[in-house]
Amino acid sequence: MLMLAGVVVTTSTFAAENQDEVTAKIEAQLGFDVLSVADAPVEGLYQVVTDKGLFYISKDGKYLVQARIYNLEANMRNETEAALGDMRREGLSEFSDAMIEYKADDEEHVITVFTDITCGYCRKLHQEIDQYNDMGITVRYLAFPRNGLNSQSYRDMVSVWCAENPQKALTAAKAGDNVLRKSCKNSVAEQYQFGQQVGVTGTPNIVMPDGSVIPGYQPAKAIAQVLKSKG
Repeated sequence: MLMLAGVVVTTSTFAAENQDEVTAKIEAQLGFDVLSVADAPVEGLYQVVTDKGLFYISKDGKYLVQARIYNLEANMRNETEAALGDMRREGLSEFSDAMIEYKADDEEHVITVFTDITCGYCRKLHQEIDQYNDMGITVRYLAFPRNGLNSQSYRDMVSVWCAENPQKALTAAKAGDNVLRKSCKNSVAEQYQFGQQVGVTGTPNIVMPDGSVIPGYQPAKAIAQVLKSKG
């Protein structure tokens, strides 16, 4: 089933007596894996985290909503994005040893970028990696093969992550060089799935230290200005 932002999807009605029933309903009817269920900021809704992203469901189990919730009494705070930001920060720590990192000598900030080696704007961002590092910004990469886990991009990214020198292999792949086939125990699939959970739909997707995101390419200087404004 295709979900679009702001669309309310009607499911068959049932009495949702507890969160377990909500979980069972979503998994059975939609085929999503439910990771957590909690009360949403809006009364009458549950906030549901799935392997396909964050949704809201009415407590009677009738309506599933994919949307953004804004708090009018808190300067239009985006409550949905705040929840996703928390999820990103917590989840990133689980991949700290699996990222391909380009570390700044005089590190002041760290950003994490979901990337695809075939993505034109990902390649453009990577061409500026020295600029990032010179400005004190360490860049860490997570894999997000845009065409899914059955794609050639996924297999190539596994090879990059398994290379003897992943930094060198990633730079070469983004320059258009052939990828030398490699295999090893890796978390590329888990990185991709985590990206889907926290709202990544395209690349590059830049996660800032506070968990907020900048979707798409921005010049290194622009990212540096955003980081400086955040303190």
